[in-house]
Amino acid sequence: MNLDLLAIIGPTASGKTNLATALAARLDAEILSGDSRQVYRGMDLGTGKDLSDYQVGDKPIPYHLIDIVEAGTRYDLHQYQKDFLQAYEAIKQRHKLPILCGGTGLYVEAVLKAYKLLTVPQNPVLRKELDGKSLEELTALLATYKTLHNKTDVDTAKRAIRAIEIAVYEQAHTSEEIPFPRLNHLLVGVSIDREARREKITKRLYARLEQGMVDEVKALLENGIAPEDLIYYGLEYKYLTLYVIGKLTYTEMCKQLEIAIHQFAKRQMTWFRGMERRGFTIHWIDSSLPMEEKLQQIEDLITQYKTPKTI
Repeated sequence: MNLDLLAIIGPTASGKTNLATALAARLDAEILSGDSRQVYRGMDLGTGKDLSDYQVGDKPIPYHLIDIVEAGTRYDLHQYQKDFLQAYEAIKQRHKLPILCGGTGLYVEAVLKAYKLLTVPQNPVLRKELDGKSLEELTALLATYKTLHNKTDVDTAKRAIRAIEIAVYEQAHTSEEIPFPRLNHLLVGVSIDREARREKITKRLYARLEQGMVDEVKALLENGIAPEDLIYYGLEYKYLTLYVIGKLTYTEMCKQLEIAIHQFAKRQMTWFRGMERRGFTIHWIDSSLPMEEKLQQIEDLITQYKTPKTI
């Protein structure tokens, strides 16, 4: 069977990008990002782009769906699918293997599940109706819709409202859906011990703060992006913005952000386990293994995938 796409997923700080680029260097492949925030220009440290990972030795690794829209704009699942498909087809035309790598489970699942493409406009009436509801109330409402969106995908009220907006529109406009191609894929997950993950998250957070993550947020605000628009992106941008505008002290920001990232990583794993319950086969690889061993495991999986099964 032909392999259309290799996907590598895992929680934040699991080392999935480093693994994906090492594999791409070996297979002469190209990377498609599966991260909902790395699409934004100027949002580098806060999204953990780690663009240095895309240079393996003296070999630059081609990557796509990173730095493709301006910070401050709203980018959703359906736009991602369109951009993914365009980049994917270009890679295939070059006769290269596309490697999808990212931790946004919703985006990855939408691609692998061939979720239908549908452009969803804003619904001012619905937004007014939902305005003022708490995140807990919104996520409870969101859970009542049959959609890929659920509470693991939203960490701010604005994100939850947009997810509900999409769900309501999809329910009423199924006839407008555009088919998304089904891709023969191999799905690899990078697993990391909970304590090791927590340690890496904390270490990486403070390293990025030292590298200038606060200055990055200040620059975005100085460039005219409204604080509420940065807060919309959640996690680092939410808490760093609250610190910069004086709503949190530096100590409060660090403590709350660290807790939020740990919770986010847990939600990522919850999503991936949910994918397994929804029928996906994820081949888990231990992040603590030597790189060569991890690469060999994936190459063996690719060989098995392509080998005709005999009865």
